[in-house]
Amino acid sequence: MSDRPPLAGRLWYDAVFFSSFTFFTFGFSLRRSGWGNMPRTGPVLVLANHQSMFDPVLVGLSSRRYLSYLARSTLFAQPVLGPLIRSLNAVPIDRHMGKEGLQAVLDALDAGRAVLMFPEGERTHTGAVQPLKPGVSLLVRRVTCPIVPVGIAGCYEAWGRYRTWPRFSPLGLPPGPSTIALAVGEPIDPARYAGKDRGRVVDDLHRVLVERHAAAEALRRK
Repeated sequence: MSDRPPLAGRLWYDAVFFSSFTFFTFGFSLRRSGWGNMPRTGPVLVLANHQSMFDPVLVGLSSRRYLSYLARSTLFAQPVLGPLIRSLNAVPIDRHMGKEGLQAVLDALDAGRAVLMFPEGERTHTGAVQPLKPGVSLLVRRVTCPIVPVGIAGCYEAWGRYRTWPRFSPLGLPPGPSTIALAVGEPIDPARYAGKDRGRVVDDLHRVLVERHAAAEALRRK
């Protein structure tokens, strides 16, 4: 099966991609690394740390793959946000990643899509990578596709959960505290987690995301 959305969806996704790339490059001095680590075809589970409302779009800028985004099912009922996230290939799930949410992700992967998930379950309160939700272990132990970790740095300072408005760090000016960077890691073979208990799986994934966050932090313009 193809992971490519219909033509209208691709045109809209591409328009968002290039306008967002311009916005974040010039508005927040965006830097990226590991572009080639994202598989170009086939199913992929993308895991990233979660710092701000910017994160889904930013992770989309880490690859030219069309990503599918997990979003709380309640968001689909909102009059403006609902149609927007549908148009960007969002997958509805319940807040706690229950059985139906898990199956929705597996179905999207079976269709050959690249699915983005934030295993912390919410935006960080401090900027650091928070403990991961236990449910992520159920998912990674059932997938057979590559798992790609992505680190995000600077978004907490740019538009964290306690900021009402974004704080810019424009390219061309001295770097401020809200420059942004993304660091895509090498794909993980899910066989790495075969036979491991939930705690070991969650601990290992948390360690990987902490490493990716540190790599992104080192990449930021300072």
